[in-house]
Amino acid sequence: MTLFEHRGNQELQSKAPLAARMRPRSFAEYIGQDHIIGEGSALRKSIDADRLPSIILWGPPGTGKTTLASLIASVTRSQFEQVSGVASGVADLRRIAGEARQRLGMTGQSTILFVDEIHRFNKAQQDVALPYVEDGTLILIGATTENPSFEVVSPLLSRAHVFALQPLTDEQVRAIALAALADTERGLGALRPRLEEPALAALVNMANGDARAALNALELAAHAAAPNPDDGERVITLAMVEDAMQRRALRYDKSGDLHYDTISAFIKSVRSSDPDAAIYWLARMLEAGEDPLFIARRIVILASEDIGMADPQALTLAVAAQQAVHFIGLPEGRIPLAHAAVYLATAPKSNTAYMALNNAAEDVRRTRNDPVPLHLRNAVTGLMRDMGYGKGYKYAHDYEGGYTPTQNLPDALSGRRYYTPGGNGYEARVRDRLAHWRNRRPPNPRPNNRPNAQP
Repeated sequence: MTLFEHRGNQELQSKAPLAARMRPRSFAEYIGQDHIIGEGSALRKSIDADRLPSIILWGPPGTGKTTLASLIASVTRSQFEQVSGVASGVADLRRIAGEARQRLGMTGQSTILFVDEIHRFNKAQQDVALPYVEDGTLILIGATTENPSFEVVSPLLSRAHVFALQPLTDEQVRAIALAALADTERGLGALRPRLEEPALAALVNMANGDARAALNALELAAHAAAPNPDDGERVITLAMVEDAMQRRALRYDKSGDLHYDTISAFIKSVRSSDPDAAIYWLARMLEAGEDPLFIARRIVILASEDIGMADPQALTLAVAAQQAVHFIGLPEGRIPLAHAAVYLATAPKSNTAYMALNNAAEDVRRTRNDPVPLHLRNAVTGLMRDMGYGKGYKYAHDYEGGYTPTQNLPDALSGRRYYTPGGNGYEARVRDRLAHWRNRRPPNPRPNNRPNAQP
């Protein structure tokens, strides 16, 4: 490296964000993820022995995926190559794989390929890497914030060990922030910052387990604080941290795991009749920028699937909420969503209509689809009447109570019961009504006063 290149690297390092400058240089400085990288763990042992298998590091932003890859690069005797899932392509992969094969053949040195944001690689790009990982030409380290089950092709996933990184605890984020404040070489120590305790507590709380977010906000606040004329100390207040942070570092994605996990939590909270949890998860989605119509559609489904016949008005209210959100949009549209969520969570529950459909669908799939019974068919023409269409049909309104027992299923399914009413809310009345109808003797027909009555 020339003197010019060395100075260039130093200048680049000094201009890098605090989170990049404070990246740990050894495992002793690495904070968090003890469950996968702590002393005695399988991964730590394989790193120390320089016998690393292909791995996928999966976790939220700011939890140390890239840092861990950098530490591996610093201790391994293998050649370390880094590419980005955003900026690199097939040509880069083929070049690195070709050089790795040559290196392995000539010197026996292995090559570790680190792919940051591997979920950004499409299927074709991942397929290019697959044979080189399979034959050992490349040892893969992939880092992703997305669920690798959906974002990494199955053949590649089966050849790698997946390690799930967890959000950092508040204590860990606090320790990282304090280390950055004290470090005069790479951190903020040369600025002589003093972070007030309420400001530190707010920084840690709003970072939400994301060390990068905490350090970036801390750096902004430190430079915004004016040095004291007497001693040069920069006091970082709560207001400065809040201004630098602006809002909590929300972890959410509109098409990934958090999208599905959060809507699942919302649905299950409503189903469990917990309005407080339902409102909380609703607020989490709305604050993260979720599509309100996506939430409204799920609410409409909930109204039929989980409340159903226990409160038939639930579906009407859910559809009204969907229409209201579509009509007025955000931010006011969140109010009818909250209205519907609370109503559904506090409504009596029944899934009997949903289960009835599933049971009937199972018979449709498993049994022969017999013709519609003749008495249920409309006799539109004389030929149809001659063939027996409509013969024996009993018009329910001609009987007392508007009910008369008839067999309306195909003969092969006669007597089957798909719908079994529950005992919650309105459905208890439905249960009693059905029991009354099924236990009564066949009623006598009333006089038929319908003009030109047709079956």
